[in-house]
Amino acid sequence: MDYETIKLQRGPVAVISFNRPQAMNALSTQMAADLLAALEELALDDTVFAAVLTAEGEKAFCVGADLKERKNMSHVEMKKQRALFVRAFTAVAMFPKPLVAAVNGYALGGGTEFALGCDFIIAAENAVFGLPEVGLAIIPGGGGTQLLPRVIGRNKAKELIFTGRRITAAGALELGLVNYVVPAPDLMERTMTLLREIAKNGPVALQQAKRAINLGVELDLHTALALEAECYNVCLTTEDRDEGLKAFNEKRKPVYRGR
Repeated sequence: MDYETIKLQRGPVAVISFNRPQAMNALSTQMAADLLAALEELALDDTVFAAVLTAEGEKAFCVGADLKERKNMSHVEMKKQRALFVRAFTAVAMFPKPLVAAVNGYALGGGTEFALGCDFIIAAENAVFGLPEVGLAIIPGGGGTQLLPRVIGRNKAKELIFTGRRITAAGALELGLVNYVVPAPDLMERTMTLLREIAKNGPVALQQAKRAINLGVELDLHTALALEAECYNVCLTTEDRDEGLKAFNEKRKPVYRGR
């Protein structure tokens, strides 16, 4: 299906692009609904091994909630929209396959939170990150208070959230918020090169590795090792595992099918 506020490029490495450049890709009610539907579509598509989250336009990845849409909402309407937004942020964070953010331009508020929900971030040199919500008398509500401390540490996260300060791509790299910073014209090429490197591997194994890391990091070591063993066993009896062994012995590249 086609979507009103995002572009979806399907394939082994799918690309989801926010598509409201005229509004700095601000998060509207429709965009949240479209993102949810697209993520569900890709999660259920066995031909998709990994995905990229990025945006159309050169100025912004996403600048958070569309406050122009929200200004005339009642409290009841805002609560309904808020519930939808939470589902969208959660869907990004819980997407079962590798998901990489390619951040072009401003990623503020929910934009930073969408990027944080991905497995890691590649940023253009002109990218700017920030969680300015306290300046509007609210707090980051798309996972920012939970994800940012897990990525850069508690005290640095508190400083950025309490001040609402913006940081450049170079500053984000120094903090460990992003994995790579590249010239803006090279952003998608660098991202797709990395994603193709990831997607050549067994898709079930990629999903189970992601599950083991994301869940295990919150557990004590004994329980985490048990989780790892469980995730390993999921891979052990798959067709892809058999294909991997066969291809290795036949000295050829494996052809994985996600089952």
